[in-house]
Amino acid sequence: MKNFVYANPTRILFGKGQIAALAKQVPESAKVLLTYGGGSIKANGVHAQVMAALAGRAVTEFGGIEPNPTYETMMRAASAARGAGADFILAVGGGSVIDGSKFLAAALKHDGADPWDLVTGAARIRGALPLGVVLTLPATGSESNCGAVVTHKGQGAKLAFGHPALYPAFAVLDPEATRSLPPRQVANGVGDAFVHVVEQYLTVPAGGMVQDAFAEGLLRTLVAVGPKTLADADDMEARANLMWAANQALNGLISVGVPQDWSTHMIGHELTALYGVDHARSLSIVLPAMLKVRRAEKRAKLVQYAANVWCLFDGTEDQRIDAAIERTESFFRSLGLPVRLAEVGLGGEAVPAVRANLEAHGMTALGEDRGVTPAVAEKVLAAAR
Repeated sequence: MKNFVYANPTRILFGKGQIAALAKQVPESAKVLLTYGGGSIKANGVHAQVMAALAGRAVTEFGGIEPNPTYETMMRAASAARGAGADFILAVGGGSVIDGSKFLAAALKHDGADPWDLVTGAARIRGALPLGVVLTLPATGSESNCGAVVTHKGQGAKLAFGHPALYPAFAVLDPEATRSLPPRQVANGVGDAFVHVVEQYLTVPAGGMVQDAFAEGLLRTLVAVGPKTLADADDMEARANLMWAANQALNGLISVGVPQDWSTHMIGHELTALYGVDHARSLSIVLPAMLKVRRAEKRAKLVQYAANVWCLFDGTEDQRIDAAIERTESFFRSLGLPVRLAEVGLGGEAVPAVRANLEAHGMTALGEDRGVTPAVAEKVLAAAR
């Protein structure tokens, strides 16, 4: 296990009724830009709770942030923020709203010509507007990490970026706020969180016993509570455990001191950018194929995964690995997630198109060993057809 420094400054306020705590978290003098998505927060009562907690503060609203937030939308949000003189952003929604708001927070402090340069790395992030979060969709863990993903429609690019300045100051996690989520969004959230853990765990042995045990516990929890949450919207215990597991999956803790992969995500991002596939559904398609193609490189951890997540002990190592990959696919299917390109209407045309995009975006040496080249990515997509 290698040396590391772990520091996560986001304050978590977890549990029923915690939205009211916004009154103490947002400065009374703040000029708040309230960002959200399609408007479900107004139908389910979350918006009313937020506004009650923000009473007395100047609040400007910006809605319509789409799944896979776009540069184009967030630049309109920047104009709204500047017009209102906003000095604090409150993101109310899921990972897309939060990610878009992180880009917005950095863009509002950028003095260059084009804030997209902050995403590509052509310019450095040097600061960000203060950001708070009220989470309504457990999935990405973006509420307490410093990373984000934004899509540039004009360039057909979906890119990840991050900076310590993008950690939210606080995040409110009230499981009650997720009760009205459609089944598709719940399933996507479970699948997204599951793959987040896998990308940090299913690599090569590194002596990270605590990290491995934590990751395996998160995976078992997601396997247990995902179907329960889908089956019963009123099972608040399942919802609470899902919300906390999704947060812990990507708050930075399970990745410290161990190798990380993220090749499934990078390939999935291109599927989303090119064809509009839901982020989580791109991951459920790519991951099993990635495990099949990269089984030799990941062999030791695949055997560990088979035993400690799926309780597979009988048969040869190869039989256990096969069974673990099959269990992974079956789990995704139990959530209603696709595991083949054909299930989202894609065929062989996607393979060279994704390869071309990976090359265009410099994604030519991915994975824990940088062994996922464009040629390997082609093999993965071919295995997912």
